[in-house]
Amino acid sequence: MTDSGVSLTGAGLAFSPSHRALHGVTLRVRAGEQVAVIGPSGAGKSSLLRLLSASLRPSEGRVTLLGRNPWQLSPGQLRRLRACIGVVHQAPPIPPRLRVVTAVLAGRLGQWTTARALASLLMPADLGGAREALARVDLADRLFDRCDRLSGGQLQRVGIARVLYQRPQLLLADEPVSALDPALSDAVIEQLVAQSRDTGATLVASLHAVDLALKWFPRVIGLRGGELVFDRPAAEVDAEMLRQLYAGEIGLFPLTLPTPSALPAAASARPLCG
Repeated sequence: MTDSGVSLTGAGLAFSPSHRALHGVTLRVRAGEQVAVIGPSGAGKSSLLRLLSASLRPSEGRVTLLGRNPWQLSPGQLRRLRACIGVVHQAPPIPPRLRVVTAVLAGRLGQWTTARALASLLMPADLGGAREALARVDLADRLFDRCDRLSGGQLQRVGIARVLYQRPQLLLADEPVSALDPALSDAVIEQLVAQSRDTGATLVASLHAVDLALKWFPRVIGLRGGELVFDRPAAEVDAEMLRQLYAGEIGLFPLTLPTPSALPAAASARPLCG
């Protein structure tokens, strides 16, 4: 696959006749972009990411992921497409008895042969790679711990380390720092943005923390009631736009807008499934 961008054209999502999560959303995220999606609770942020991960099929409209329409693929082709998409969940679906190292290495199960994947359950296939990914989220010392001995915030960081280790073409993060304190949240978002820059992966993250969205992401999309309210460079998002987006929800955006952070120039590493 050569195109790591994504697009939605008139995409809607209805869970029932009376419950529509998204209404005719049209947007394009180019290969290698970093985009934050913000909006109040129930805005449709998670639903948008589920369309972009090919977890849900749109009720109407078109979704294109990495140059393919996922719903026109064979089951095998769809599995290969999903192996190139990394998803950071708000509550990672990690079995509690799993060791941290195994949970991180699971990021590449879709890229390994069945024999290698089974062998890694008995003897971890890449200790160095798992340790390096965990070090990026300050968890290298928990490599051999069982996941049920970790806090919610630590589990969230294990889920992030798994996606960093996966090195997908498309990186989706759904409230990836909801269980972390402000300092860790800032550091983890920096790692996700750096991963996108270093590998050329497309990054789309939904965030409640507006200050992190404006600080780290060059482009910010505002959703409300399942509809696109704005799609602007972060430098053009002002306090009035945020007040309208979050009307009725006090305290969700900063009074002083942060200065965007600069990251080092991108390295030459590429996503493994490219």
